[in-house]
Amino acid sequence: MPDSPHGEHGRPPTRAERWTAFRESPFLPATVLLVILAAAAGLFAGSYTYAMANPTPHSIPAAVTGAHDQPAARRFIDGMEQVLHASVKLRPYDNRRDAVRAVDEQRVFAVVDAPAGGRTVTLEVSGASGATVAQLLGQAAVKAGEATGTTVAVHDLKPLQKGDPRGLAIFYISLAAVIVGFVGAIQLSVHAPALNPLERIAFIVAYAVLGGFTIAAVVDWLLAALRLPFVESWAILAFTMFTTGMVFTMFNTLVGRWAMLPTWGLMVLLGNPSSGGAVSWPLLPSPLGTIGRWLPPGASVNAQHTAVYFRGHQHAFPFLVLAGWAVVSCAVFLIWRHRHPGGRPTGAAHAA
Repeated sequence: MPDSPHGEHGRPPTRAERWTAFRESPFLPATVLLVILAAAAGLFAGSYTYAMANPTPHSIPAAVTGAHDQPAARRFIDGMEQVLHASVKLRPYDNRRDAVRAVDEQRVFAVVDAPAGGRTVTLEVSGASGATVAQLLGQAAVKAGEATGTTVAVHDLKPLQKGDPRGLAIFYISLAAVIVGFVGAIQLSVHAPALNPLERIAFIVAYAVLGGFTIAAVVDWLLAALRLPFVESWAILAFTMFTTGMVFTMFNTLVGRWAMLPTWGLMVLLGNPSSGGAVSWPLLPSPLGTIGRWLPPGASVNAQHTAVYFRGHQHAFPFLVLAGWAVVSCAVFLIWRHRHPGGRPTGAAHAA
């Protein structure tokens, strides 16, 4: 006769057996995900609040023309720096035309003209270069003028479009491209796991092209919020969606089902607040302002911003950043494709 009516089945499980059962159950990843989501919520709110809640100027490059070395002009500029609690990096230009070209090339954010022998200073800000920067410069100039007895005339050299008075539309369309780009790759992994590597890349290209077109068409044609250089903006949005989709695919290859963590951290927690779309780079904390230019969200905002407001002055740098991330992601995915959780056999089936 056995000692227990139920034999081994009547023995309560040990702590090790309970842990093994929990580890092999769906409750472990669900519990881990619960903790991660709670932490991610706090990090998400914290990252955006840190970057955007209290924008503070650090160093603002500005062009200066005229007699900027005269005592009256110097007192006014020093007064602006005191009001801003920051450095206004003045770059002298021989004439206004060259100074305006520097604004178009996004090397400076404003033009200060100090006529010889006069007590009137003209400040030409550029709302298109950054609405928050232009607002702060204009306010600082008025206060500095009152403090130094200088008459100040403030003009907006490059105003924002009427449908985008705060300059946020470019940030929002870039944000849509970034998030839909990697969410699309996630959905392919869930709903089309059998796609082989080249097929997966082809479908990411396809939804990027269609998605970029849809974003541009809704914002320009349907809502008329922005007048876009349509083909160029479409191409930037599609490039952004493809890049972020491939970044997720790369992480999916490297870390499997937890690929969402590095993707979300890189693109959303770090990339979007530092992109310069909602708050211009001179007003961001210095590390974010530097890092943001090298990440896909910042590159997308940079390229789109130039395409919309500074036509004819497009830079290669943001496209090289997007291309760099896309090429590295594709290379990792193709080289280590055997580690990717998707795919299907391509050879002939074995006989039974």
